[in-house]
Amino acid sequence: MTRPDRLVQPLRPRNRRAVMALGAAACLGCALPPRSARAVAPLRFGTTPVFLNEQIALLERWQLHLERQLGRPLLFVQRGSYREIVDMLLGDAVEAAWLCGHPFVLHEAKLAVIAVPRYQGEPLYRSHLIVPSVDSTTRHVLDLRGRVFAYSDPLSNSGYLIPRAEIAAGGGRPASFFRRTFFTFSHRKVVEAVRAGLADGGAVDGYVWDTMAAQQPRSVEGLRVAWRSAPHGFPPVVARRSWAGADAQRLGRALREMSDTASGREILQRLNIDGFDEPRVGQFESIRALQRSAESGGG
Repeated sequence: MTRPDRLVQPLRPRNRRAVMALGAAACLGCALPPRSARAVAPLRFGTTPVFLNEQIALLERWQLHLERQLGRPLLFVQRGSYREIVDMLLGDAVEAAWLCGHPFVLHEAKLAVIAVPRYQGEPLYRSHLIVPSVDSTTRHVLDLRGRVFAYSDPLSNSGYLIPRAEIAAGGGRPASFFRRTFFTFSHRKVVEAVRAGLADGGAVDGYVWDTMAAQQPRSVEGLRVAWRSAPHGFPPVVARRSWAGADAQRLGRALREMSDTASGREILQRLNIDGFDEPRVGQFESIRALQRSAESGGG
């Protein structure tokens, strides 16, 4: 059994100084912020359902590439709808995002375009009306009156605004034109809904359709593109204006320079885009016109 006088022993002078030094170091450590707090905060980059589910690994590679170019950590923040990403941008929860042109036009007083993807040689894309292949008569959304229709997202230009504008231009009322409509909140899920017979037709981003057809051809089997819209400005990478200074310029430059490196070109190829360009004046005017029509009751 241990003797009582062995439980607590007086410190020798050398040990006492050592303990005091350790205590001082511990207090100093408490006064300093943790390493993570002292590090540069990550740049938060929002993404939406424009991305296919199978591209998660690709986003990880893209993240590493951009971190090397920027010299700071970057975090991709994924959400299931455009509204969620817009709210995060306006609420300072993310600094930048790859966003549809429609929500950008709605909030361009608070958002700035820093880069626009170039697809098939141009910073443009189209809306596609898709129907089952067995439907050989549908040539336009007006041919689907009284049917079931799948929209992608209420803030989508290609998956919502364009088909409704086409209905209005043809003399129809978008709110009552179809027997039933629903949102899938993903272009890929619009494809799945039409393929499964849950809808007689749907509107999708032509870039997403082309990417699915090229990378996952079985996912579009039994479907056809019945109509293609006029071209519109490709969904841009935007930053909130309250942050759109030197950091935003560096991010835009890093995106535009991706085509200059082997790793960047490989990621662009997997994304199925040619590269990123600087925004052009009037690039989203056609979407603004669609939005003005919708606000006036025409869309």
